[in-house]
Formats: sequence, structure tokens, C-alpha cells
Amino acid sequence: MEITKNTTMGEMLNYDRGIATILMQSGMHCVGCPASIGESLEEACMVHGIDSDVVLRQIQDYLKVKEANK
Repeated sequence: MEITKNTTMGEMLNYDRGIATILMQSGMHCVGCPASIGESLEEACMVHGIDSDVVLRQIQDYLKVKEANK
């Protein structure tokens, strides 16, 4: 799965629960909130005043490392 700024929080978390750690470390502590599940990564970052490019890069790096270690 390719994660983009338009990927919803629910889609990301269903794909890989490890992404929750990155989101929480970025300041999004409402990862489990039902309202956030339908938000895109970009929308969630905007609500929290976080740079979505930085978070997206962290998620993509995490997934690359995980794939490389398989």
C-alpha cells in the first residue's frame, strides 16, 4: 500500500498498526478516536498544526525499513 497525504487515518492503521506510534509521537494522540478514522493524513495534521510532509516522510521511512527487514 502506498501511503499519501490523502490516505485516511483508518486506512493507514488497518494497513499497519505501527504507524500509530509515529502519529502519537508527532502529537496526534487521538489515533483511536472514531472521528479521526475518516480524516486524511493531511487533514489530521492540519487540525493538530503539524507538518504533514514531515509525518508522511516518517511513515514512509518506517514502512521502507520494515519491508527491508522482512
